[in-house]
Amino acid sequence: MDRDEKMNDLICPLCEEGAATAFHQDKHRDYYLCSNCRLVFVPPGQWLTAVAEKAEYDLHENSPHDAGYRRFLGRLFNPLVDYLEAGSAGLDFGCGPGPTLSLMFKEAGFPMEIYDPFYADQPHLLEQQYDFITATEVVEHLHDPKRELERLWCCLKPKGKLGIMTKLVIDREAFAHWHYKNDLTHVCFFSLSTFEWLAAQWQAELTFFDKDVVLLSRI
Repeated sequence: MDRDEKMNDLICPLCEEGAATAFHQDKHRDYYLCSNCRLVFVPPGQWLTAVAEKAEYDLHENSPHDAGYRRFLGRLFNPLVDYLEAGSAGLDFGCGPGPTLSLMFKEAGFPMEIYDPFYADQPHLLEQQYDFITATEVVEHLHDPKRELERLWCCLKPKGKLGIMTKLVIDREAFAHWHYKNDLTHVCFFSLSTFEWLAAQWQAELTFFDKDVVLLSRI
């Protein structure tokens, strides 16, 4: 890798600043911290191939019939429902091989489409408008979080809601022992500061339902 390629690897994929510094290193990957938006990210040269990435997702055994999985998703579903007006329609972005959250919303009277680049690749759905969008355990997988998140934000109607579930970076010491980073499909790690930065960019209202459940609302 030449010097220019190395420098490009250190450009933050969320805010596109080049002021990233080494944050952590393990036997598999390097992790860099953006000094601007505080995103921690893995450089592109260390990502899995698309084939290897999908092979990992194929191992997931999430099912709408799994009560435990429904309880897990309920940490976003339950508080978000209280924000929705009757008849609100949504999109579950990154639904995975066993769409479940969309069924939970449909059962509650909120129609919901599903999109996933591997399992429900329907790009026309990303050209429509929604009252709410969910992304549970998704943003940590994004190779181009700036483009993907801005696209989702543009898909929201006025007063629309973007609900995100992802584990948050606390500090360098906690990160070193964090199981979340060991999943090789995880390449972007958000923190409270990252979501505050994102909310400021979008002039959005930011609400935390839990330590890893986030709501960004159009004002």
